[in-house]
Amino acid sequence: MSLNNILLAVGPGDKDRIEQMAQTLVDIAGSSDATVLLAHVFTQDEFDSTLERMSIEDSRDVPADTVARQHATIKTIAERLDDEGLTYEIKGAIGSHGDEIIRLATEANSDLVIVGGRKRSPTGKAVFGSTAQEVMLSAPCPVTFVRGE
Repeated sequence: MSLNNILLAVGPGDKDRIEQMAQTLVDIAGSSDATVLLAHVFTQDEFDSTLERMSIEDSRDVPADTVARQHATIKTIAERLDDEGLTYEIKGAIGSHGDEIIRLATEANSDLVIVGGRKRSPTGKAVFGSTAQEVMLSAPCPVTFVRGE
């Protein structure tokens, strides 16, 4: 399978597995000429909270792409990709994590989506849902799941 477009999607829960996600992306993208899209998906509350931490009061003037570029998880992955000589684009999105990842993957014509997650009990998935599970079931392409420690 030829990989032309790879989407790596992160959110607020990925801080603890960012190294594993970056390594997975490097392992896959490093052996292809794929275009890499790094995406940070925020719910509206997460976006507002991030703007508040950044001392930005009016969210109407700040695009999600700008906030994503400044977020530590994206910066860490971007530095790793720079070290590896890989090219990438950074995108931010606001909305439901699963829906936005699927939308971005569809718009980017992704051949692969990489998402992180943690091991959960069946009850935990039923009660709280699982973004990774939603993406795996609904993405327009294969999904690689990176489980945290």
